[in-house]
Amino acid sequence: MNQVCEAEASRSFTKHRKIASSFRDMQLFDIFQLGISLLKKAHEIIDTVDFTDPEQHGLLSHSLQLVHSCLTFDFIGASTDESSDDLCTVQIPTGWRTIFLDSCTLKLFFDLYRRLPPAISSLTLSCLVQMASVRRSLFNNAERAKFLNDLVQGIRAILESPQSLGDPSNYHEFCRLLARLKSNYQLGELVKVDNYPEIIKLIAEFTITSLQMWQFPANSMHYLLSLWQRMVAPVPYVKASEPHLLETYTPEVNKAYIMSRLDLVAVVRRENIDDPMDDQAMLSQQLEQLSTIGRYEYKKTCTLLVQLFDEAVQNYSTLIATGQTGVDCCIQEGRLTWLVYIIGSVVGGRVSFASTDEHDEMDGELVCRVLQLMNMTDSRLPQDGCEKLDLAFLSFFEQFRKIYVGDQVQKTSRVYRRLSEVLGLSDESMVLSVFVRKIITNLKCWGGSEAIIAKTLQLLSDLSVGYSSVRKLVKLDAIMYMLDNHKSEHFPFLGVNSVQTPAANMHCRTTFYTALSRLLMVELGEDEEKFECFMLPLRAAFDSLGNLFAHVDSPLFRAEEAKRQVIGLARDVRGIAFAFNTKVSYMMLFDWLFPTYAGVMIRAMELWFHDPTITTPVLKLFAELAQNRSQRLQFDVSSPNGILLFREISKVIVGYGTRILSLGEVPKEQLYALKLKGISICFSMLKAALSGNYVNFGVFRLYGDTALNDTFQTFVKLLLSITQNNLLEFPKLSLSYYALLECIAQDHMSFISNLELRVFLYILATISEGLTALDTMICTGCCAALDNIITYLFKRLTRKQTKPVASQIPDSEAFLRIHELHPEILQQMLSTVLNIIMFEDCRNQWSMSRPLLGLILLNEEYFSKLRETMVSAQSPDKQAAMALCFDSLMEGVDRTLLTKNRDKFTQNLSVFRHDINDSLKVPMASLASNQNEMMN
Repeated sequence: MNQVCEAEASRSFTKHRKIASSFRDMQLFDIFQLGISLLKKAHEIIDTVDFTDPEQHGLLSHSLQLVHSCLTFDFIGASTDESSDDLCTVQIPTGWRTIFLDSCTLKLFFDLYRRLPPAISSLTLSCLVQMASVRRSLFNNAERAKFLNDLVQGIRAILESPQSLGDPSNYHEFCRLLARLKSNYQLGELVKVDNYPEIIKLIAEFTITSLQMWQFPANSMHYLLSLWQRMVAPVPYVKASEPHLLETYTPEVNKAYIMSRLDLVAVVRRENIDDPMDDQAMLSQQLEQLSTIGRYEYKKTCTLLVQLFDEAVQNYSTLIATGQTGVDCCIQEGRLTWLVYIIGSVVGGRVSFASTDEHDEMDGELVCRVLQLMNMTDSRLPQDGCEKLDLAFLSFFEQFRKIYVGDQVQKTSRVYRRLSEVLGLSDESMVLSVFVRKIITNLKCWGGSEAIIAKTLQLLSDLSVGYSSVRKLVKLDAIMYMLDNHKSEHFPFLGVNSVQTPAANMHCRTTFYTALSRLLMVELGEDEEKFECFMLPLRAAFDSLGNLFAHVDSPLFRAEEAKRQVIGLARDVRGIAFAFNTKVSYMMLFDWLFPTYAGVMIRAMELWFHDPTITTPVLKLFAELAQNRSQRLQFDVSSPNGILLFREISKVIVGYGTRILSLGEVPKEQLYALKLKGISICFSMLKAALSGNYVNFGVFRLYGDTALNDTFQTFVKLLLSITQNNLLEFPKLSLSYYALLECIAQDHMSFISNLELRVFLYILATISEGLTALDTMICTGCCAALDNIITYLFKRLTRKQTKPVASQIPDSEAFLRIHELHPEILQQMLSTVLNIIMFEDCRNQWSMSRPLLGLILLNEEYFSKLRETMVSAQSPDKQAAMALCFDSLMEGVDRTLLTKNRDKFTQNLSVFRHDINDSLKVPMASLASNQNEMMN
């Protein structure tokens, strides 16, 4: 069963689904019934079962596993990712209704859970999790209410006798079962079950007890928080007359979570266990859930948080004042860190509920306290900083920014009124100044913390995007300070020689300079003097690097310092280039960078071509410069800059490609990092240059410039050094290669038509592989490239002899005779495309249709044979219909590839595919006769 359910790499998805569907329709229900009957028999004699006997224990365990496998079967081909199964509904077939309508089925599993040993009882809960998730449409309203009632009563029985939940597996599966109650049923349905008040009380008590016991795993806690999040979210829309009592129990759950996190701080510190705050993904998930839970009955939440926060700050202040900086101080910092995270979460949860002025005022109370604490902790930097607390401040700022800063925010919010009363922050500009001061403080004092620097710069980047906020930012003195003083002496993380600055932190420099450049752009206009002032620190760094390279052959050459300068400058300039998306600003950067400073980068890449930490940022810089983003590369008609830019790009690609190919064999585990990543960036760079529409490439051949030809030849050498498996194994490499190939086939067919035969065959082979790729973008790109190649070939073969054009490069003989020398290549692609359109789930039918007509016209005889084969493969009663479909496919289609003729073929193909699918549909009664054939 598992083999049927799981897709195999060697089997197409459509064929896999046909096999799985046939198995589901013909055999799965019988297997499920067999499993249920075995469990019923076991239940009848369970008192006599010896669980110490491996055979008896194993039979019962395998019976449960069999039923569980049936319930987790991929009924409709949707659950390809097992990690997302808790978000899925179990699509039980309608034919299984009788078993689920029988209340004895649920009772059987609950009884087995109570009577089986913990080693296997968790499997019964796993089965119940799946049964609780059956699709709603399997029942009518009355049946669903009865099924839910039976399910909830079984859960109630477990909660009243929770002894078996001491087993971790049972506990985890039971938490999953509780979460499914709300993921699949509505609150209005839950409140109508028998004894709902007692049940919701039991669930709340179980949740509170679980939260207080830190020994239980966090992934189980996720399900409990998910249950309460989903319970309170729809409260405003519930129309049931029965009370849901969530206003009573939700604040208790919320309080239990908050108190448990605060109590856990001392346990983590004193018992040296893992700190939940170190797992950022889990922390973010829990805070997102809490944002909804805490926002419900917000007054109670706010009152609790204010009380706990004031108490913690008082204790912290006392410890600092008395000079106690040991364990007790660390515990108070940990408690404050949790409270800042939680306050940020509930402030961000404002979007979940309709907010009132009273709620905004409560937000103001919390925000004021966080900002006051931040002022106090910042005053102790850099000597006595708490990294986790500063990360919590950044999380808080991010949530506050989303809700109260930006174009859509109502500036009369009570939050600003409270901020004005307590801190004197009367408007958004003053609040933004607090943001910027914190950003500058972090960049000055936390240069050694990659986490803080990365999150701080992300905050700065987010602020630099908003239309209204960015215009307020540029008027702040703090921002002007950053624009005038972006040097390592002001921001240590920019230092290349500082031991405090890890090389990994250099990844952040691109974000820093992108944000700064956006802010600079607001009022830059055509002010070249302002631009030059901004670039002064980079100019000094480039000059320093140039001086270092002047002594590259000297034993005194400081290689490590030069490397770090190259990495830093490449990332800095790339950030500026990304932000400069107007013609005027880009031209300022272009004139500043070329040719001197660009030459320094190229020199560095040639010197350390074997070190990807150097080559990757340099290659990405030139790839960014080649991008015609927002039409910024619109050079004047008298300007040679487009050609000069391409020549520099050509130098980079040829220089890097030639040297990287000299490395020889590279170990498989290092292949991508050392070689393929750089090649992928080169492909992206070349594609950007070829499609940027800022170079007339005919000029190169006309004036004997070899830059374009050298680049293409390097592309060929790089391509031949990559196996087809590697080409498809690495997604970034695949996307960059096929995008480049599509571009070359569109505008540079004269290059492809004169390739060596082995190279052209290799390219065709990569296209053939790409046609069946799962990534639609790759498949579509292959179709476009193949269409251009086939169209070009067809036109050359059908063109009447005319006087040769002097500017046109003659095509190679091998290219023109490819369908004669290697007919199997094009025939295979014709067969592949036709099969995908006829039998697969073809999501890009239009793209597939474009090369198909050309393939048919170049292989008419083979197409006739293929048609006969496909028709004869059908059952006798369907052969005539299939033949008629093929006749209609070519009806009204001429032997040309003119646009009008192509469109007619595409219309015919759409009807053809629809008719083929109709004719291939198999009645349910005849599935059994075809089952064995499908399974083979």
